[in-house]
Amino acid sequence: MRRVKKLINHIISRVNVNLRPMGLDVEQALTSTINVDKLTEAYAYYALSIDHPIYFRFRESNLGGSYFLGKCDVDRSIIIRSDIRGDELKTEGTEVEFGGIKTELYRDEIIQVVNSFLFKTLVHNHSRNPEIPEFFRILNTVAMHYANIHGTTTEGAYLGAFATADLSVLHNCILGNYCYVQAGDLSKVCIDPGRIWIKAEGKYEFDYRYPQATLEKYISWDQNGELVGLFADFLKGRRSDFLPVYDSLSDSFPVWVPENAFVSRYAVVKGDCEIGENCLVAQRAYVENSVLGAGSNAQENSFIVDTKFDGLVVVAHGGKMVHSHIGKNVFIGFNSFLHGTDENKVSVGAGSIVMPHTIIHASEPIDIPDETIVWGYITKQSDLVGQSMSLADFSKEKAFSIGRMSFKGDGAAFISDFQHRIEHILQENGARYNGDKESRGHAQRTQYVSYNLFQPYLAGEKQGMFPTIIVEDD
Repeated sequence: MRRVKKLINHIISRVNVNLRPMGLDVEQALTSTINVDKLTEAYAYYALSIDHPIYFRFRESNLGGSYFLGKCDVDRSIIIRSDIRGDELKTEGTEVEFGGIKTELYRDEIIQVVNSFLFKTLVHNHSRNPEIPEFFRILNTVAMHYANIHGTTTEGAYLGAFATADLSVLHNCILGNYCYVQAGDLSKVCIDPGRIWIKAEGKYEFDYRYPQATLEKYISWDQNGELVGLFADFLKGRRSDFLPVYDSLSDSFPVWVPENAFVSRYAVVKGDCEIGENCLVAQRAYVENSVLGAGSNAQENSFIVDTKFDGLVVVAHGGKMVHSHIGKNVFIGFNSFLHGTDENKVSVGAGSIVMPHTIIHASEPIDIPDETIVWGYITKQSDLVGQSMSLADFSKEKAFSIGRMSFKGDGAAFISDFQHRIEHILQENGARYNGDKESRGHAQRTQYVSYNLFQPYLAGEKQGMFPTIIVEDD
C-alpha cells in the first residue's frame, strides 16, 4: 500500500501549495476521510454507450466505487464513490461564445481530474471556462461528501460537505459546507458555510446566508472527522440499500419502466412506485413509495421518499424530498432538503422554483403557492413571508433585502435565466421526447448502456491502486 500512501501525500501537497496561503491545510480532511484499508473493496465502472464518445484513461489513481461516462482522463487522483458524468460535454466543431466573441472547439471536450481528491462528489455538464473550453478541468482540488462540481473548472479549490460549485470558474478558493456559488472567478476568495451566492456581472446578485447555529444542526464534523448532523442521519439509514445494487449487473426493478424512460441499474427503486413516461432516474438516485410523473427526473444523490411528482419536475443533484407533493414544472435546486411527515406534508405549487440549498423541514403543513420562488430555512407556513415571493413580484424588483437575503439587479432577468435553464434541463433529459430524434435526451440516449468494471491491485506495494487503463473506440 506504499503507492497509495505516497499518492495521498502528493495530493495533499498539491492542494496545500494553492490553499495554505489562505489558511487551509487539507491534510486532516483527507486523512480522516480516506480509509486506506477499504480502497480495495470497490470496483470502478465505465459506461459504454453508442450515443456518447468513448475515451477513458486513468493512471496512478484509485477510483473505488466511482462511475464514469463520456470522455474522461484521470491522473494521480483519488475518486471514491463519485459520479463523473460526461454526457453533456461539447463536441469538436461546436461554436461557443464568451463575452460576445465566438470561437470553435478544435477537439471534443474532455473531463480531466488531476492531483485531486473527490469523495462522493458529482461532476457534470461542460466547462464555461473561456481559457480552456475543450477541457472540463478539476486540478489540485479536494471535494468532500456530496459536493457538486457542475459546469465549472476548479483549480486549487476546496469544497466542503454538500457544497456546490455551479457554472463558475474557480481558482484557489475555499467553499464552506453547504454553500452554493455561481459567481465566476473566485480567486483567493473564501465562501462561508451556508452562503448561497449567485452573481451574474452586470445583471444581478442574489445573496443568502444561513445562521451558523442552524446549519450546524444539519452539517458538522465530530472530533474524529466524521460527518454528523441531520443530513448525515438521513443518508445513513438509506445508503445500505445501495449495497445489493453493486453486487449484480441485473437491471430489473420492482416497478414497470416505460420504454422511453430510463432507470439506472445503479439506482434504488423500492416499495410502491410509479415511473412515468420520459422519466430519468440516474445512478445513485433513491426512490421509495413515490410517483414520478411524466418527464420528471431524479438526478444523482437525490432521495425521493413518500412523494408525488405531478410531472416535468427537475430535481438537481442531491435534492431530497420526503412526504412532499411537487406540482408540475417545478425546479428543486441542488442539495435542497424538503422534509415533511405524514401529518405535516410539504406541497410545492406548479411552476415554482425551490432555490439551491433550501431547507424546508416542516413542523406543520407547508403549502407553497404556484409560481413562487422560495429560499432559505423554513419550518412553518409563516416562514414563507420572509423567504419566498411570487415569480411575478420578484421579476419587478431591482434591489431589496428581506430577512437574511439581499438582491440587487434585474429581477426579471434572474427569474428568466432560471426558467430558461429549467427548460434546457428538461430538453437535455428527454422529458419532452415525442419519438423524434431531435427530442431525444438522456432518458432515451442512455437506454442501451453497458459497463466495464475495473478493480485495483489487492496486494503488494500497489495495493489499492488501479492499473493504468485506456478505453477507447476502435
